[in-house]
Amino acid sequence: MRRLWLIDASYIHANNIALFGANRRIDYLRLRQLIEQALGPLWRGYFLNGIQDEPNEGRDRFHNWLQTALPQGPNLIVQLYGLKSERVRHAWCADCGTRVELACPHGNGQHRLHNQRQMGVDVGLATLALIHQARYDSLVLSSGDGDLIDAITHITEAGKDLELAVFSTGVSTELQSRAARVLWLDDHVPALTGEAGGPGTDHRP
Repeated sequence: MRRLWLIDASYIHANNIALFGANRRIDYLRLRQLIEQALGPLWRGYFLNGIQDEPNEGRDRFHNWLQTALPQGPNLIVQLYGLKSERVRHAWCADCGTRVELACPHGNGQHRLHNQRQMGVDVGLATLALIHQARYDSLVLSSGDGDLIDAITHITEAGKDLELAVFSTGVSTELQSRAARVLWLDDHVPALTGEAGGPGTDHRP
């Protein structure tokens, strides 16, 4: 089977921080090796990420390494998107439904608060899944975004397999219901971080 691997970097990063904090990172070469051992060879892989505009040498080195050919790197195509800054004044409590006003503790009510969110990554994932549809048999998705369900429904109804390589948190149940196989990354954390002494090198952004 020809497999296309699509990665939402913010999804991997969020679960990485939840599991390890800032001191330990998932190694994408090890992640590719795990997927190929568990599911089968990958035809092509894409890494999609939203980034800030200002220069960052460490981030640039990491993205360059992601594109490095096997076996030195994971051989991924990197697609980068901008971040959208949004003014925020309040939030909603998910448990009680209360509206909570937000304020900077240093601003005496005068500081303006903004939140940044990535733009275009979900559209980019859906677009890649669709434009390459004739070139792969199975889509390996490392994202839990339920907004992708329309594109996923289209490709699975067209006869393509969906294989998820995801953590057990933050994965849409709609995506899970469409998956032919799920590789739960939580079960392979030592191998993904180098703690088990497996192949690969610890690479950090």
